[in-house]
Amino acid sequence: MAVRPVRQLGDPILRAKCEPVKALRSPAVRVVADDLQDTLRDLRAEHGWGRGLAAPQIGAPLRVLYVEAPKPCFMVNPEILDIGTHDFDVWDDCFSMPDLFVRVQRAHHVQVSYSDLAGRQHIIEADGDLAELLQHEIDHLDGVLIVDRAVGLDPFCLRAEWEKHYAGAGRYGEPTPRETVESPC
Repeated sequence: MAVRPVRQLGDPILRAKCEPVKALRSPAVRVVADDLQDTLRDLRAEHGWGRGLAAPQIGAPLRVLYVEAPKPCFMVNPEILDIGTHDFDVWDDCFSMPDLFVRVQRAHHVQVSYSDLAGRQHIIEADGDLAELLQHEIDHLDGVLIVDRAVGLDPFCLRAEWEKHYAGAGRYGEPTPRETVESPC
């Protein structure tokens, strides 16, 4: 359909909690989905990276996202049902702040429910980089950005500096058991 400009850090739409889609098969949802796909593919061709995009990033406050990992998939009203018992550190990036890497902590495993564009319900299990991607994109639907999830003493790095100093170690740390907080009672 159309390549849309990606909204950048500071644009209020990126902080809005998106409304659930009620009419899954509406033409408006299909237009947003097609625009997400066209925009992501254009960004990948231009930048050489990127695996997903959420509707608010192209100015549509709907709970719709598109990922191309491991295969192309549209998700309407995605919801995380369960997270595993392990977390991992990730150097995350985002088209809404393309020159920035942020160290975040994510669940290493997630279970996500969503509807496809035909209205069929699905549940998927994801580990590692796909789990991280789904959490990142679903955060967008709730107005949460990677800068909100920064962890550690020095969690921010410009892309050029990350490539010089950290790329050799990779983006993903090893999964570690999640720390639980004991109740004082």
